[in-house]
Amino acid sequence: MRTAIVAIHQLPFISETLWLRIIGRGNVQKQAIDELEALTPDNPFRKAALELLYNLQQNLQVTQNQDEEDKELLMRLAPLYQQDREQAKQQGIQQGERLVVENLLKVRFDEIDNELQEIIEPLLALPPEEFTPLLLQLSREELINRFC
Repeated sequence: MRTAIVAIHQLPFISETLWLRIIGRGNVQKQAIDELEALTPDNPFRKAALELLYNLQQNLQVTQNQDEEDKELLMRLAPLYQQDREQAKQQGIQQGERLVVENLLKVRFDEIDNELQEIIEPLLALPPEEFTPLLLQLSREELINRFC
């Protein structure tokens, strides 16, 4: 068996060490959280790190004797969790709207060919209360002329 000791504060500031630095302490941890915040919301590493940090947060909240750094970590991470959850919610809504549009087109016109496929994105740019009546009332040709 091999054992190693990692001095987190001596790790280089690269993406490969970000997770270890996040669970570090003090300025090392603050810098790592800043780097995590700077990642784009769709970055897969950000998503994975936030899931792990969410689990860490749950464990820290159960602990009775939190120190100030633990409390500060939880407060720093709270906006990141909220942003991540809002993004996931928005993606779910968009996927649901896409399914509604595709299903309505299939029901009305039996299939979605290339012409109908091209109108889906422009339709989704409208709020559901606007695109739903259009999908139910306009003919295939009217839809294509209006949105292509």
